[in-house]
Amino acid sequence: MKNIGLILFDIDGVIRSVENSYRLSLVKTVYKFSGWEPSYIDIDNAKNEGIWNNDWDLSLELIKRIIKKDNLKLEVPSREEIVKCFEEFYFGGDPNKDSKYWSGSIINEELLVDKKFFELLKNNGITWGFVSGAESASAKFVLEKRLGLKSPPLISMGDAPDKPNPEGFINLSKKILGDKLGASNIPIAYVGDTIADINTVINARKEIPSQKFVSIGIAPPHLHLGSRFKERISYEKNLQKAGADLILNSINDLENINLELF
Repeated sequence: MKNIGLILFDIDGVIRSVENSYRLSLVKTVYKFSGWEPSYIDIDNAKNEGIWNNDWDLSLELIKRIIKKDNLKLEVPSREEIVKCFEEFYFGGDPNKDSKYWSGSIINEELLVDKKFFELLKNNGITWGFVSGAESASAKFVLEKRLGLKSPPLISMGDAPDKPNPEGFINLSKKILGDKLGASNIPIAYVGDTIADINTVINARKEIPSQKFVSIGIAPPHLHLGSRFKERISYEKNLQKAGADLILNSINDLENINLELF
Protein backbone atom coordinates (compact mmCIF):
# COMPACT_ATOMS: atom_id res chain seq x y z
CA MET A 1 0.00 0.00 0.00
CA LYS A 2 1.11 3.54 -0.76
CA ASN A 3 2.50 5.44 2.22
CA ILE A 4 0.11 8.22 3.20
CA GLY A 5 1.82 9.35 6.38
CA LEU A 6 4.60 8.80 8.89
CA ILE A 7 3.96 8.62 12.63
CA LEU A 8 6.86 8.72 15.06
CA PHE A 9 6.15 7.77 18.66
CA ASP A 10 7.55 8.71 22.00
CA ILE A 11 7.83 5.52 24.08
CA ASP A 12 7.37 6.40 27.74
CA GLY A 13 3.74 7.15 28.56
CA VAL A 14 2.72 6.35 24.98
CA ILE A 15 3.91 2.81 24.17
CA ARG A 16 4.39 1.73 27.77
CA SER A 17 3.27 2.94 31.17
CA VAL A 18 6.18 4.14 33.29
CA GLU A 19 4.35 5.08 36.48
CA ASN A 20 5.74 2.02 38.25
CA SER A 21 9.14 2.10 36.56
CA TYR A 22 10.74 5.35 35.41
CA ARG A 23 8.55 7.54 37.59
CA LEU A 24 8.96 5.23 40.57
CA SER A 25 12.74 5.28 40.07
CA LEU A 26 12.61 9.07 39.93
CA VAL A 27 10.63 9.25 43.18
CA LYS A 28 13.00 6.82 44.94
CA THR A 29 16.06 8.69 43.69
CA VAL A 30 14.76 12.05 44.88
CA TYR A 31 13.83 10.52 48.25
CA LYS A 32 17.24 8.92 48.71
CA PHE A 33 19.05 12.23 48.35
CA SER A 34 16.50 14.58 49.96
CA GLY A 35 14.09 12.61 52.17
CA TRP A 36 11.16 13.93 50.10
CA GLU A 37 8.90 11.91 47.80
CA PRO A 38 7.52 13.99 44.92
CA SER A 39 3.92 13.17 43.99
CA TYR A 40 2.71 12.46 40.47
CA ILE A 41 1.35 16.02 40.46
CA ASP A 42 4.78 17.40 41.34
CA ILE A 43 6.31 15.44 38.47
CA ASP A 44 3.55 16.37 36.00
CA ASN A 45 3.88 20.05 36.90
CA ALA A 46 7.62 19.92 36.28
CA LYS A 47 7.13 18.06 33.00
CA ASN A 48 4.67 20.76 31.94
CA GLU A 49 7.51 23.29 32.07
CA GLY A 50 8.53 21.74 28.76
CA ILE A 51 12.25 21.34 29.42
CA TRP A 52 12.58 18.27 31.65
CA ASN A 53 12.53 15.40 29.17
CA ASN A 54 15.42 13.59 30.85
CA ASP A 55 14.39 11.96 34.14
CA TRP A 56 17.94 12.05 35.50
CA ASP A 57 18.01 15.80 35.07
CA LEU A 58 14.51 16.14 36.51
CA SER A 59 15.50 14.07 39.56
CA LEU A 60 18.43 16.40 40.17
CA GLU A 61 16.29 19.49 39.61
CA LEU A 62 13.63 18.35 42.09
CA ILE A 63 16.31 17.63 44.68
CA LYS A 64 17.74 21.12 44.21
CA ARG A 65 14.29 22.67 44.53
CA ILE A 66 13.34 20.90 47.74
CA ILE A 67 16.73 21.66 49.32
CA LYS A 68 16.24 25.34 48.52
CA LYS A 69 12.53 25.44 49.42
CA ASP A 70 12.95 23.77 52.82
CA ASN A 71 16.42 25.20 53.44
CA LEU A 72 17.77 21.70 53.97
CA LYS A 73 21.34 21.28 55.13
CA LEU A 74 22.09 18.76 52.43
CA GLU A 75 24.69 18.59 49.71
CA VAL A 76 23.39 18.49 46.14
CA PRO A 77 24.48 15.18 44.59
CA SER A 78 26.42 15.07 41.35
CA ARG A 79 24.68 14.05 38.15
CA GLU A 80 26.84 10.92 38.12
CA GLU A 81 25.49 9.94 41.54
CA ILE A 82 21.94 10.54 40.32
CA VAL A 83 22.43 8.37 37.24
CA LYS A 84 23.97 5.50 39.22
CA CYS A 85 21.18 5.54 41.80
CA PHE A 86 18.40 5.88 39.23
CA GLU A 87 19.75 3.06 37.05
CA GLU A 88 19.94 0.71 40.01
CA PHE A 89 16.28 1.32 40.82
CA TYR A 90 15.23 1.10 37.15
CA PHE A 91 17.32 -1.72 35.71
CA GLY A 92 18.40 -3.50 38.90
CA GLY A 93 21.45 -4.68 37.03
CA ASP A 94 23.84 -3.74 34.26
CA PRO A 95 21.80 -2.29 31.36
CA ASN A 96 24.51 -3.50 28.99
CA LYS A 97 23.96 -7.13 29.99
CA ASP A 98 21.16 -9.47 28.96
CA SER A 99 17.77 -8.33 30.24
CA LYS A 100 17.23 -11.69 31.95
CA TYR A 101 19.60 -10.44 34.63
CA TRP A 102 17.58 -7.29 35.34
CA SER A 103 15.55 -7.12 38.53
CA GLY A 104 14.55 -3.45 38.62
CA SER A 105 11.24 -1.73 38.00
CA ILE A 106 11.62 -2.01 34.21
CA ILE A 107 10.30 -5.57 34.41
CA ASN A 108 6.96 -4.27 35.78
CA GLU A 109 6.10 -1.97 32.87
CA GLU A 110 2.65 -2.29 31.33
CA LEU A 111 2.44 -2.24 27.53
CA LEU A 112 -0.16 0.15 26.08
CA VAL A 113 -0.14 -1.35 22.56
CA ASP A 114 0.65 -4.68 20.93
CA LYS A 115 2.42 -5.76 17.75
CA LYS A 116 -0.88 -5.93 15.84
CA PHE A 117 -1.33 -2.17 16.38
CA PHE A 118 1.73 -1.45 14.24
CA GLU A 119 0.74 -4.02 11.64
CA LEU A 120 -2.64 -2.30 11.31
CA LEU A 121 -1.00 1.11 10.87
CA LYS A 122 1.19 -0.33 8.12
CA ASN A 123 -1.83 -1.90 6.40
CA ASN A 124 -3.50 1.53 6.51
CA GLY A 125 -0.56 3.15 4.74
CA ILE A 126 1.10 4.60 7.83
CA THR A 127 4.84 4.17 8.27
CA TRP A 128 6.13 4.39 11.85
CA GLY A 129 9.18 4.74 14.08
CA PHE A 130 10.23 5.90 17.54
CA VAL A 131 11.94 8.96 19.00
CA SER A 132 12.53 8.54 22.71
CA GLY A 133 14.64 10.00 25.48
CA ALA A 134 14.92 6.53 27.04
CA GLU A 135 18.23 4.70 27.14
CA SER A 136 18.84 2.47 24.13
CA ALA A 137 18.77 -0.71 26.25
CA SER A 138 15.40 0.24 27.72
CA ALA A 139 13.87 1.30 24.40
CA LYS A 140 15.03 -1.82 22.56
CA PHE A 141 13.84 -4.03 25.42
CA VAL A 142 10.25 -2.83 25.11
CA LEU A 143 10.18 -2.58 21.30
CA GLU A 144 12.06 -5.70 20.30
CA LYS A 145 11.79 -8.17 23.18
CA ARG A 146 8.36 -7.32 24.55
CA LEU A 147 6.52 -6.09 21.44
CA GLY A 148 8.40 -8.30 19.01
CA LEU A 149 9.18 -5.56 16.48
CA LYS A 150 12.13 -6.40 14.24
CA SER A 151 14.81 -3.67 14.14
CA PRO A 152 12.28 -0.81 14.49
CA PRO A 153 13.43 2.66 13.37
CA LEU A 154 14.59 4.28 16.60
CA ILE A 155 16.25 7.36 18.00
CA SER A 156 17.03 6.97 21.70
CA MET A 157 19.14 8.71 24.33
CA GLY A 158 22.53 9.73 23.00
CA ASP A 159 21.55 9.42 19.33
CA ALA A 160 20.53 13.07 19.16
CA PRO A 161 20.13 16.10 21.46
CA ASP A 162 17.33 15.82 24.01
CA LYS A 163 13.83 16.95 23.07
CA PRO A 164 12.50 19.57 22.43
CA ASN A 165 15.48 19.86 20.08
CA PRO A 166 13.98 18.45 16.85
CA GLU A 167 17.21 17.01 15.42
CA GLY A 168 16.43 13.38 16.23
CA PHE A 169 12.84 13.70 15.03
CA ILE A 170 13.91 15.27 11.75
CA ASN A 171 16.82 12.91 11.14
CA LEU A 172 14.75 9.77 11.69
CA SER A 173 12.03 11.15 9.41
CA LYS A 174 14.61 11.63 6.67
CA LYS A 175 16.07 8.19 7.23
CA ILE A 176 12.69 6.44 7.04
CA LEU A 177 11.35 8.38 4.06
CA GLY A 178 14.63 8.44 2.19
CA ASP A 179 13.67 11.78 0.76
CA LYS A 180 14.22 15.46 1.31
CA LEU A 181 11.52 16.80 3.60
CA GLY A 182 9.28 19.52 2.23
CA ALA A 183 5.93 20.42 0.69
CA SER A 184 5.88 17.42 -1.65
CA ASN A 185 6.34 14.92 1.16
CA ILE A 186 3.73 12.98 3.14
CA PRO A 187 2.59 14.36 6.54
CA ILE A 188 4.80 13.50 9.50
CA ALA A 189 3.29 13.24 12.99
CA TYR A 190 4.79 12.83 16.43
CA VAL A 191 2.86 11.33 19.33
CA GLY A 192 3.94 12.28 22.84
CA ASP A 193 2.67 12.86 26.35
CA THR A 194 4.65 15.94 27.39
CA ILE A 195 4.97 19.56 26.38
CA ALA A 196 8.57 18.81 25.37
CA ASP A 197 7.13 16.42 22.77
CA ILE A 198 4.76 19.09 21.46
CA ASN A 199 7.59 21.61 21.33
CA THR A 200 9.70 19.15 19.34
CA VAL A 201 7.19 19.34 16.49
CA ILE A 202 6.89 23.11 16.76
CA ASN A 203 10.67 23.41 16.54
CA ALA A 204 10.74 21.04 13.55
CA ARG A 205 8.31 23.36 11.75
CA LYS A 206 10.72 26.23 12.30
CA GLU A 207 13.51 24.16 10.75
CA ILE A 208 11.48 22.97 7.73
CA PRO A 209 8.39 25.20 7.39
CA SER A 210 7.34 23.66 4.06
CA GLN A 211 6.96 20.16 5.56
CA LYS A 212 3.60 19.22 7.09
CA PHE A 213 4.27 18.25 10.71
CA VAL A 214 1.41 17.19 13.00
CA SER A 215 1.67 17.26 16.79
CA ILE A 216 -0.40 14.61 18.59
CA GLY A 217 -0.70 14.62 22.36
CA ILE A 218 -1.97 12.06 24.83
CA ALA A 219 -2.16 12.26 28.62
CA PRO A 220 0.06 9.71 30.41
CA PRO A 221 -1.64 6.50 31.61
CA HIS A 222 -1.81 7.45 35.28
CA LEU A 223 -4.15 10.32 34.37
CA HIS A 224 -6.59 8.00 32.60
CA LEU A 225 -7.78 6.62 35.93
CA GLY A 226 -11.35 7.70 36.68
CA SER A 227 -10.29 9.33 39.95
CA ARG A 228 -7.92 11.63 38.06
CA PHE A 229 -10.30 12.83 35.36
CA LYS A 230 -10.03 16.52 36.33
CA GLU A 231 -6.23 16.34 36.36
CA ARG A 232 -6.30 14.66 32.95
CA ILE A 233 -8.50 17.39 31.45
CA SER A 234 -6.19 20.05 32.86
CA TYR A 235 -3.12 18.20 31.52
CA GLU A 236 -4.67 17.87 28.06
CA LYS A 237 -5.52 21.58 28.00
CA ASN A 238 -1.86 22.32 28.70
CA LEU A 239 -0.86 20.12 25.75
CA GLN A 240 -3.35 21.97 23.53
CA LYS A 241 -2.16 25.34 24.77
CA ALA A 242 1.40 24.29 23.93
CA GLY A 243 0.32 23.60 20.34
CA ALA A 244 -0.95 20.03 20.04
CA ASP A 245 -3.03 19.60 16.86
CA LEU A 246 -4.88 16.59 18.26
CA ILE A 247 -5.43 15.04 21.68
CA LEU A 248 -6.02 11.29 21.78
CA ASN A 249 -8.34 9.58 24.22
CA SER A 250 -6.53 6.33 23.48
CA ILE A 251 -3.48 5.40 21.45
CA ASN A 252 -5.77 3.07 19.49
CA ASP A 253 -7.52 6.15 18.05
CA LEU A 254 -4.63 6.31 15.59
CA GLU A 255 -5.72 3.14 13.78
CA ASN A 256 -7.92 5.10 11.36
CA ILE A 257 -6.30 8.54 11.47
CA ASN A 258 -6.05 10.74 8.39
CA LEU A 259 -3.08 13.07 8.83
CA GLU A 260 -4.17 15.15 5.84
CA LEU A 261 -7.00 16.57 7.94
CA PHE A 262 -4.64 18.54 10.17
